[in-house]
Amino acid sequence: MDRLKKQAAKNREAAKVLRSRGKDTAAQQMETRADELESGQVTDVTDTVVGLFRWAQDR
Repeated sequence: MDRLKKQAAKNREAAKVLRSRGKDTAAQQMETRADELESGQVTDVTDTVVGLFRWAQDR
């Protein structure tokens, strides 16, 4: 879950930069994605995917 929270924070920072450059639509998309990450609706499956790749390589 830490990865998702860190990514949400990065998305919010990126949204600030985009907004300062006048790219409001892109900033809104980044903020929406950050909201999704923080809401718990997104599942972090990074470890599972990495495990599957390692298993496949070992075969």
